[in-house]
Amino acid sequence: MGTALRPMPDDALGVWRANAEAHYLAERIAAGDTPEYAAKRVAQSQEYFPGGRPAEGQLVFQVVERGEDGGDDTVVGALWIGLLDPDQPTAWWVLDVEIDEEHRGKGYGRAAMRLAEQEARARGGDRIGLNVFGPNTVARSLYDSLGYRVTATNMTKELR
Repeated sequence: MGTALRPMPDDALGVWRANAEAHYLAERIAAGDTPEYAAKRVAQSQEYFPGGRPAEGQLVFQVVERGEDGGDDTVVGALWIGLLDPDQPTAWWVLDVEIDEEHRGKGYGRAAMRLAEQEARARGGDRIGLNVFGPNTVARSLYDSLGYRVTATNMTKELR
């Protein structure tokens, strides 16, 4: 048993992308973006999936719990890591990590993040970054506990 990554199968990729984009849109709006601006940012992510497939330097995985005694694996979530800047080929990013609701609170998010670090390191990465929206305190706590440090903070105030 244990948590592992396996490449996202083609037949699951489209469903994952639709769900990930909807979740990203909702997170951006919850963080204060207008729906129009949030939709524009979601549309920009399409460049990482030309023809519906991950571009070079983009890796999408299923997070799985290995079955006991060689039994079937259970998909518990998804992970997308990638390079954002061709001029920084050792700087990897966690672009999406999502553990399915029924599997949360069981250590899979922590395991997925550690596996993301291993994948980036195996590909020559010397650092890995991520963005987390302010309202997502559970994720922020996880990243803090894993040794991630804040490198920038965006703040906003409503003027009414």
